[in-house]
Amino acid sequence: MNAASQRSSRALLSILASLVNAFLSYDFHVPADPLRDAISAQVARLLKEERERCGLSLNVLAQKAGLSRQAISYVEQGVQSPTLDTLLRITGALGVELESVIERARERAATLES
Repeated sequence: MNAASQRSSRALLSILASLVNAFLSYDFHVPADPLRDAISAQVARLLKEERERCGLSLNVLAQKAGLSRQAISYVEQGVQSPTLDTLLRITGALGVELESVIERARERAATLES
């Protein structure tokens, strides 16, 4: 296949990919949930508090959890919503149960909502 033919094939594939993406895309809005957002924010705060209580730096916690320092920082700041795996790694490295953190976050969030 010559260079012109390869470019033409790539252009055709690009057009097809755009059409498929447009056809398969969905457009719906997930409604805001203030309680869910408050719980998420409290989970982030609790994880940071627990790290500080344990006297761990971001670097040490990241190493223990097998994550990057930036990932830990983003979770603590609420910049990123962590995956379940990330939460389990962090809580495991901190020696706390994820269920306990979530329950405490729910309690704090409910108190703030009242």
